[in-house]
Amino acid sequence: MNFKFNQILLITFLTTFMAIGYANPESSNEVLYKPFILSQHLKTADINKVSTSVKQRVKAGGFDIVGEYSPYSGANIIIVSSPALRQYASQSENGIYAAIQRISVTVVDNTTQVSFTNPTYMAHAYRLKTDLVDVKKRLKKQLGFIKEFGSNKGLSKTTLRKFRYKQWMMMPNFSDRLELATFPNQKNALKTVLKTLRNNKSGVKKVYQVTLDGKNETIIGVKLSGSSPDDCGSDNFIMKQIDSKKIKSTGHLPYEVLIKNGNVYALFAEFRIALNFPDLSMMGKNGFTSIMCAPSSIQTALTLATGGNTDDAW
Repeated sequence: MNFKFNQILLITFLTTFMAIGYANPESSNEVLYKPFILSQHLKTADINKVSTSVKQRVKAGGFDIVGEYSPYSGANIIIVSSPALRQYASQSENGIYAAIQRISVTVVDNTTQVSFTNPTYMAHAYRLKTDLVDVKKRLKKQLGFIKEFGSNKGLSKTTLRKFRYKQWMMMPNFSDRLELATFPNQKNALKTVLKTLRNNKSGVKKVYQVTLDGKNETIIGVKLSGSSPDDCGSDNFIMKQIDSKKIKSTGHLPYEVLIKNGNVYALFAEFRIALNFPDLSMMGKNGFTSIMCAPSSIQTALTLATGGNTDDAW
């Protein structure tokens, strides 16, 4: 399926939205989950010191640090995995997206917020056979817990497992994917993608790499710096536009590509962004319209950075 986030489609969405509104599908008796967990709010702006402490704590909890990067000033993201996460991920189709969890350290008004992706939220969104409650408990034990955040009401297991932005049928879900490049086999694909990520001029660089044992599947997290900080598909541009709440959702980053059986895929930006910002409005200063150019920019950048042909992109 080929989704094009253009003005014609946008008008259709807006017309539908304004005509029938958006009803929250959650039942009052369902457990609701939010995409992130705020674990600490510290009265310091020393991001390096806090990041060092976070890494020590997660290592002590049995997690492997597979990557780390600062997408922009005042933000640092630590990506972790573990044997348990990789085992759980290997049990489900494309479950590799949940083989990592992201921990963010963000300076806001001379204080530092430490947060991490909610493993249970992600487990349901990526349709795992488990809810990753044990992983969630371990991260909370090592890093602390204040509250879940990232959505006013939260989403149920049922909604997450069939998630689409606003639950609109025209929007992509987890089963839909961008096909970036195709190679003769997995070995050739990995070799080419890693080489292209090192040398590409589209501002896409590798942050982490995780492979599932016994499966031809590797996930590579990438930073999107674009040709400039204000490039439409860059991490900086997107987060400046939509990460507008007091508690920051920095752990939305980094984006990822999946290499599977010689093929290179990515999630549609309309799904990937909305999953971490489920309350994002369509219109307004900090809504989807403010990043309307981002999906196509991201697709083009990822295609170029993984050895694909942009003639096949939208």
